[in-house]
Amino acid sequence: MVGSRDGWDLDSDRVDEDMIILRKRIHEIRITEESISEPSGWMEWEKEYYMTAAYASDVYELVGLLQRFLMNTRPSLAIGTVLLVLLSVPTSLGFLLHRLLVALGSMLSALHTS
Repeated sequence: MVGSRDGWDLDSDRVDEDMIILRKRIHEIRITEESISEPSGWMEWEKEYYMTAAYASDVYELVGLLQRFLMNTRPSLAIGTVLLVLLSVPTSLGFLLHRLLVALGSMLSALHTS
């Protein structure tokens, strides 16, 4: 029965599996159509891992876990979590850059005075 909780959970798991398969197929088609290649700055093990099926399955599994987490939480909590990450990363990088510039300035002044 569609209205029952057990039936709903089984259907949602099936939809999640189908979405993962659909994402994989879209990714494979995009790679073959666009001839996507790995960046030249990658190490050899990164290139090998990128070309295997394990890479795609790991990425899709991670995206699926994130999607499941966000779908199973309250909307306000999900939005708050996303906003927290979006605001904290640039703030942390700005703070780190400021500290590096202060350290560089003190090193340059120490070299200049000696």
